[in-house]
Amino acid sequence: MRSGKELILATKPFAQDSTIRSWWCVLSTGGLLLAAMVGTILLEQLELRIASSVLAGLFALRFFVIYHDHQHLAILSRSRLADVLMRIFGLLALSPTSVWKSSHNYHHKHNSKLRSAHIGSFPVMTKEAFLKAPKSTRRNYLFIRHPLTILFGYIFAFLWGMCLSPFFNQPRQHADCLLGFILHVTLIGWLGTYFGWLAAVLALIVPCFIMHGIGAYLFYAQHNFSGVSFADKGGWTYEKAAMDSSSFMVTGPIMRWFTANIGYHHIHHLNAKVPFYRLPEVMQAIPELNSPKRTSLNPVEIFRCLRLKVWDPETQQMLSLRELRSAGSPA
Repeated sequence: MRSGKELILATKPFAQDSTIRSWWCVLSTGGLLLAAMVGTILLEQLELRIASSVLAGLFALRFFVIYHDHQHLAILSRSRLADVLMRIFGLLALSPTSVWKSSHNYHHKHNSKLRSAHIGSFPVMTKEAFLKAPKSTRRNYLFIRHPLTILFGYIFAFLWGMCLSPFFNQPRQHADCLLGFILHVTLIGWLGTYFGWLAAVLALIVPCFIMHGIGAYLFYAQHNFSGVSFADKGGWTYEKAAMDSSSFMVTGPIMRWFTANIGYHHIHHLNAKVPFYRLPEVMQAIPELNSPKRTSLNPVEIFRCLRLKVWDPETQQMLSLRELRSAGSPA
């Protein structure tokens, strides 16, 4: 059974972009997204406008994963046109290139490291660190990981976390973050002025809420699930982090399409240069990748993931607040 560098090298033949297929995915998804957004404005029946708004959110979610692949240089890395289109989408999706690349690349290099800065990922505290932390630190930590914070990823993770906060901290490096925020507010105002505020809500706000809410949960659940593993720097390896700290999200074919195979997260973390449309092919071809740690969008599984709060190095598992209290630890 291959492991380590040998396993990573086994994925290398699949890290080949098909230009035609990549452009088809970009253009078809972009066309469907645009059509759904237009439907929220031009359709007469409210029910159809709402349905179009929901579809726009799901199409935007798929395009975001495609954008994410492009940022990893997995697809269309040599195309200037693709680079321009993706930069524009990054601004519209409240995830400008400057902050997304820096934070997400850091996440890939430090996934599941306990003592690293939690840049681009949800913070994880050990049981001991959590219990010793001041109340304000614990409240902030629990707020970031709260289900409502994840649900409202549109506001907390993207408007604030990916736009305003990076700009305030490093205005010169992240000027595009301010541009993305201004563009977003301007579009809402323009839609409201010319098409009515209901159109602004259905064409932009609801799709962003869906895209960012589902996206935030997927990102959370694929690194915070029952059976996940975390390590100190000394016991950490890239391959181990991919296989033991990144889940395989089991979904049906429809949701797999809308999420552009991001559920194959253990393979993506093993080799981020593999295009999203080839991830199932990799899992089928490499036996060592066929038994990953799994999670799903089943409501029970979502509840199990969301209740996990702190890492217990002694038992090597994530604990809920109830489990902390039952162990006699105040929380």
